[in-house]
Amino acid sequence: MDRVKRDTFLKCCTSKKVSVNLHSKVSEVTERLGYKSKIMNYPKLKTCNLQPQRIVVVRSLPGLGDLLCAVPAFRALRTAFPQAHITLIGLPLARDFVQRFSHYLDEWLEFPGYPGIPEVTGSPQRLTSFLNDVQQSGFDLALQLHGSGIYTNPFTVLLGARVNAGFFIPGQYCPDSEYFFPYPDDQPEIRRNLQLLTSLGISLQGEELEFPLWKSDWQAFEAMRSSSPSGRIATTHDLQPGRYICIHPGASVSSRRWKPAQFAAVADALAAQGFQIVLTGTAIEAQLTQAVADAMHSPAVDLAGKTSLGAIAALLKQAQLLICNDTGISHLAAALQVKSVVLFSASDPNRWAPLNRHLHRIVTPPQCPTPDDSIPHPSSLIPHPSTVLSHANDLLQELAYAP
Repeated sequence: MDRVKRDTFLKCCTSKKVSVNLHSKVSEVTERLGYKSKIMNYPKLKTCNLQPQRIVVVRSLPGLGDLLCAVPAFRALRTAFPQAHITLIGLPLARDFVQRFSHYLDEWLEFPGYPGIPEVTGSPQRLTSFLNDVQQSGFDLALQLHGSGIYTNPFTVLLGARVNAGFFIPGQYCPDSEYFFPYPDDQPEIRRNLQLLTSLGISLQGEELEFPLWKSDWQAFEAMRSSSPSGRIATTHDLQPGRYICIHPGASVSSRRWKPAQFAAVADALAAQGFQIVLTGTAIEAQLTQAVADAMHSPAVDLAGKTSLGAIAALLKQAQLLICNDTGISHLAAALQVKSVVLFSASDPNRWAPLNRHLHRIVTPPQCPTPDDSIPHPSSLIPHPSTVLSHANDLLQELAYAP
């Protein structure tokens, strides 16, 4: 796309009218500019014979879980194209993620923002500059792994790759009928991503999540313990592998958080069985962990805001169990194969629950949709602590009788 056409496209896309209803306008705009026909005129590559040397993946979602749920897709992509240079366009959180998963990904580019995508407030100037640079990269394949594609498909097309692929909503803008497929919104998030690859003829390498632990992660964990005020963690609450349980009361969205008093009730019951209780969270969740600690009758180690991602992964790896809301640490536990009880208060377990139900139990309010039930639930219904404790005890009992 030449500069005049690109600037005209951006002007149209960033107008208020198109920003509100971009998905119904983008096809008209791209066709009017001749960009769609240009893309479609490239020599077609048979799906089974795709041999791209430069691949760009669009997944600019805000959470750790959003990234971890794409790892099986990244693994399959790298196995299929071991010599390819694979770039991820994502939010700042993805920078460290790409470094950790350098065996699958080679480069991170910061998403510049785009009309209709709320995670970043961009500007036409920043977007224009970004697209100008990216189009010079000469990507062979652009994969839209962000979601349904209503807003991200036109962004993906603007990257200028030789072939674009992704999902679309039937009846909405479809950049290429050969490489775009109906969005599988009835599937778990992990399988949604993998379905795109299977549709492209790429062999899968399993559904399991993973999270590489580095030596520096263990060092950060030990440093965090030893630097705790007055040696509180290292002495009074010396954490023994397999003898502590992590409680994570936070979630990025308040409606997904179980009440601190309920976490406290479960934590006290587990402490009475001889387990140390460790409260985890980010710095902005410190008030939540403090509320849980205040409501408890037993002592707890509060590590909110005191751990890096690597350190909390090392902490979690040695835990007997995790109890948490539906949030990023749930997917981290799945990646580390640490047993967990995950509470779903106002999110979709069909999409976000861990796939391995032997290691992970999900707790939903009455009438909350489960993988076998799509009935909507009133957000006022809250799981009872006894239900959570029952699942926790089942998992602990399995561990106790494991050979």
